[in-house]
Amino acid sequence: MFVRLKFAAAALGVICLAGATVPDRASAITAELARTCKALTSKEFPPRKPGNPAAGSSKGSGRDQQAFFDKCIANNGKVDDGSK
Repeated sequence: MFVRLKFAAAALGVICLAGATVPDRASAITAELARTCKALTSKEFPPRKPGNPAAGSSKGSGRDQQAFFDKCIANNGKVDDGSK
């Protein structure tokens, strides 16, 4: 009987610890912020051939574009242009 009680207490403790370590949910971005950052990313990384996005970017890689977009989202649509 005490073995079952110990097992139940241990299981309850594990469940409580697992529930306490769950991170908070991330807040969703707004459509306006996504549009703004997409426009800024398109301006910063123009396509190699205008009108053909499959041709790639004339500046940077896909990872560079994703990093720029993520930075834009993190800064609420405000990114420095680097022309200081």
